[in-house]
Amino acid sequence: MTAVTTLVAAARPEQDASLRPIPWRRMLWVTWRQHRSALTGVGALLGALAVCFFIAGLQQHHAYAAAVSCHPASSFACGDLVSRFNGMYGFLANGFLPQVVPVLIGAFVGAPVLARELETGTYRFAWTQGFGRWRWTLSKLVGLAVVVAAAAGAISILLSWYYQPYFNSGNQFLGLSEWTPLGPPLFDLRGVSFAAWTLVAFAIGCLAGVLIRRVVPAIAATLAAYAGLALAAGGFLRQHYLTALVTSKASLSGSAWIIGQHWTEGGRPVSQSVIDQVLFRAPASVAGKGGIPKSFNTVHYLAQRGYTQWTTYQPASRFWPFQWIEGGWLLALSVLLVAVTVWIVRRRAV
Repeated sequence: MTAVTTLVAAARPEQDASLRPIPWRRMLWVTWRQHRSALTGVGALLGALAVCFFIAGLQQHHAYAAAVSCHPASSFACGDLVSRFNGMYGFLANGFLPQVVPVLIGAFVGAPVLARELETGTYRFAWTQGFGRWRWTLSKLVGLAVVVAAAAGAISILLSWYYQPYFNSGNQFLGLSEWTPLGPPLFDLRGVSFAAWTLVAFAIGCLAGVLIRRVVPAIAATLAAYAGLALAAGGFLRQHYLTALVTSKASLSGSAWIIGQHWTEGGRPVSQSVIDQVLFRAPASVAGKGGIPKSFNTVHYLAQRGYTQWTTYQPASRFWPFQWIEGGWLLALSVLLVAVTVWIVRRRAV
């Protein structure tokens, strides 16, 4: 009896050692093995994008440097250099190409992470390997999230360098309203926003995958959810990060983000239809010889008649405060989405 008891007692340490959870580093290695194809695809996509922007960026940086260093600026040669720089405005400059990168990563990397295993049923085997469902989920999500966010952060540095000549020009060449540091087309491609949007897209995809449990519907849901969030942030939320400034100055810096404009007369708001009626009668009163209007400044003309134009705007100096605000709430949202995903996997009977 004593011998049996001794053998059982001696075996317990070995049994306890065999039941210890698998180390995190081993699970991260498994995650890499399972998702190396997707990560390789992300690397290829970002690598091709980086090469494209780097080659185009070198050309436009040289063109910009030549245009600004040319003297006298009114000469034909300088005008030709400015035209060359302006001619580089194309599909890369408008920002649409890199805008789709975060949502593609969220849809084709984030959504299948859990949805594929839930759809095929392989999660049942994974949960019997001594790691547990919540640790299994957390290791997948956190490991992949760090990789995609770091890659997006590296790309955002390249994008900031690529677009710098357009912002340095102060709109003196192109004169386009989108070339403002806070403008919706390009704001979320620079600073910390690009990595933050990539991270939240990945988190949306993971949550969609665990809720829907099918890869293709989860991809579609990720695309729709991300598009809605991006439109809401760019069109409505971002302009309210800090209280907008209001001025009656006729001219603002070309880098300011104009949010809205309205007219007043004697301190009372005036509708646009009233302004249109006043301007409709303007040519007759300012017409020159032969009834041809002289050089006509709309704001100055209306100001002479007691109308004041008020402009609501965000100054370009708020770029980094806006970046940290947007990056902060996107990071918080990503953490929340990942936490909800882990909670669902842990609590849901599957």
